[in-house]
Amino acid sequence: MKKAISVTLMILLLVSGLAFAAQKENIAVAANDKIPSAAVSKQAGLAPFFLLFDEKGKMTEAIENPFKDKEGAGKSVAEFLKNKGVTVVVAEEFGGQIVEVMKGKGIKAATFKGNAEEAVKKVLQPK
Repeated sequence: MKKAISVTLMILLLVSGLAFAAQKENIAVAANDKIPSAAVSKQAGLAPFFLLFDEKGKMTEAIENPFKDKEGAGKSVAEFLKNKGVTVVVAEEFGGQIVEVMKGKGIKAATFKGNAEEAVKKVLQPK
Protein backbone atom coordinates (compact mmCIF):
# COMPACT_ATOMS: atom_id res chain seq x y z
CA MET A 1 0.00 0.00 0.00
CA LYS A 2 2.79 2.46 0.93
CA LYS A 3 4.64 1.56 -2.25
CA ALA A 4 1.55 2.28 -4.37
CA ILE A 5 1.09 5.66 -2.69
CA SER A 6 4.77 6.49 -3.18
CA VAL A 7 4.63 5.55 -6.86
CA THR A 8 1.45 7.60 -7.33
CA LEU A 9 3.03 10.64 -5.66
CA MET A 10 6.15 10.33 -7.80
CA ILE A 11 4.02 10.17 -10.95
CA LEU A 12 2.02 13.22 -9.87
CA LEU A 13 5.20 15.18 -9.15
CA LEU A 14 6.67 14.21 -12.51
CA VAL A 15 3.51 15.17 -14.39
CA SER A 16 3.19 18.50 -12.56
CA GLY A 17 6.87 19.22 -13.24
CA LEU A 18 6.39 18.54 -16.94
CA ALA A 19 3.30 20.73 -17.01
CA PHE A 20 5.24 23.56 -15.37
CA ALA A 21 8.13 23.13 -17.81
CA ALA A 22 5.69 23.24 -20.71
CA GLN A 23 4.29 26.64 -19.67
CA LYS A 24 5.33 29.24 -22.18
CA GLU A 25 5.57 32.97 -21.98
CA ASN A 26 2.94 34.73 -24.08
CA ILE A 27 3.93 38.36 -24.07
CA ALA A 28 1.74 41.39 -24.75
CA VAL A 29 3.55 44.64 -25.34
CA ALA A 30 1.54 47.83 -24.91
CA ALA A 31 2.56 49.72 -28.05
CA ASN A 32 1.95 52.95 -29.91
CA ASP A 33 1.65 51.24 -33.33
CA LYS A 34 0.96 47.83 -34.89
CA ILE A 35 4.54 47.00 -35.87
CA PRO A 36 7.28 45.22 -33.86
CA SER A 37 9.52 48.29 -33.98
CA ALA A 38 6.79 50.43 -32.36
CA ALA A 39 7.58 52.29 -29.16
CA VAL A 40 6.38 50.73 -25.93
CA SER A 41 3.38 52.71 -24.70
CA LYS A 42 3.56 54.87 -21.59
CA GLN A 43 0.69 53.04 -19.80
CA ALA A 44 -0.64 49.53 -20.36
CA GLY A 45 -4.35 50.23 -19.90
CA LEU A 46 -4.37 53.23 -22.23
CA ALA A 47 -2.10 51.85 -24.95
CA PRO A 48 -3.43 52.17 -28.50
CA PHE A 49 -2.34 48.61 -29.37
CA PHE A 50 -1.13 45.35 -27.90
CA LEU A 51 1.44 43.36 -29.81
CA LEU A 52 1.39 39.67 -28.93
CA PHE A 53 4.59 37.64 -29.05
CA ASP A 54 5.19 33.93 -28.49
CA GLU A 55 7.83 32.32 -26.30
CA LYS A 56 10.38 32.56 -29.14
CA GLY A 57 9.92 36.31 -29.54
CA LYS A 58 7.92 36.09 -32.77
CA MET A 59 5.07 38.54 -33.12
CA THR A 60 1.82 36.63 -33.61
CA GLU A 61 -0.81 39.35 -33.55
CA ALA A 62 -1.41 43.09 -33.31
CA ILE A 63 -4.62 44.07 -31.53
CA GLU A 64 -6.20 47.48 -31.16
CA ASN A 65 -6.93 48.13 -27.48
CA PRO A 66 -10.74 48.20 -27.25
CA PHE A 67 -10.55 49.87 -23.81
CA LYS A 68 -8.03 52.65 -24.52
CA ASP A 69 -10.62 55.41 -24.22
CA LYS A 70 -12.56 53.99 -21.28
CA GLU A 71 -12.30 55.00 -17.64
CA GLY A 72 -10.83 52.24 -15.48
CA ALA A 73 -9.40 50.52 -18.57
CA GLY A 74 -6.82 48.54 -16.59
CA LYS A 75 -9.22 45.94 -15.19
CA SER A 76 -10.85 45.35 -18.56
CA VAL A 77 -7.47 45.15 -20.28
CA ALA A 78 -6.24 42.56 -17.77
CA GLU A 79 -9.27 40.34 -18.41
CA PHE A 80 -9.00 40.84 -22.18
CA LEU A 81 -5.32 39.86 -22.23
CA LYS A 82 -5.88 36.89 -19.92
CA ASN A 83 -8.45 35.59 -22.41
CA LYS A 84 -5.78 35.90 -25.10
CA GLY A 85 -3.46 33.63 -23.07
CA VAL A 86 -1.04 36.41 -22.10
CA THR A 87 1.35 35.67 -19.22
CA VAL A 88 3.45 38.88 -19.30
CA VAL A 89 2.49 42.47 -20.13
CA VAL A 90 5.13 45.06 -20.95
CA ALA A 91 4.61 48.84 -20.71
CA GLU A 92 6.65 51.86 -19.65
CA GLU A 93 4.40 52.25 -16.60
CA PHE A 94 1.35 50.65 -15.03
CA GLY A 95 -1.33 52.89 -13.59
CA GLY A 96 -3.88 52.41 -10.87
CA GLN A 97 -4.62 48.89 -9.76
CA ILE A 98 -3.82 47.08 -13.01
CA VAL A 99 -0.76 45.30 -11.58
CA GLU A 100 -2.79 43.76 -8.75
CA VAL A 101 -5.58 42.76 -11.12
CA MET A 102 -3.08 41.17 -13.53
CA LYS A 103 -1.32 39.41 -10.67
CA GLY A 104 -4.66 37.92 -9.61
CA LYS A 105 -5.03 36.55 -13.13
CA GLY A 106 -1.51 35.10 -13.23
CA ILE A 107 -0.10 37.82 -15.48
CA LYS A 108 3.28 39.42 -14.72
CA ALA A 109 4.03 43.10 -15.31
CA ALA A 110 7.33 44.21 -16.85
CA THR A 111 8.42 47.80 -17.39
CA PHE A 112 10.54 48.77 -20.37
CA LYS A 113 11.33 51.94 -22.30
CA GLY A 114 12.21 51.41 -25.94
CA ASN A 115 10.60 49.45 -28.75
CA ALA A 116 8.48 46.32 -28.59
CA GLU A 117 11.08 43.97 -30.12
CA GLU A 118 13.70 45.05 -27.57
CA ALA A 119 11.18 44.66 -24.75
CA VAL A 120 10.41 41.08 -25.75
CA LYS A 121 14.11 40.20 -25.98
CA LYS A 122 14.58 41.52 -22.45
CA VAL A 123 11.59 39.56 -21.09
CA LEU A 124 12.87 36.36 -22.71
CA GLN A 125 16.42 36.71 -21.36
CA PRO A 126 17.29 34.02 -18.83
CA LYS A 127 16.95 35.35 -15.31
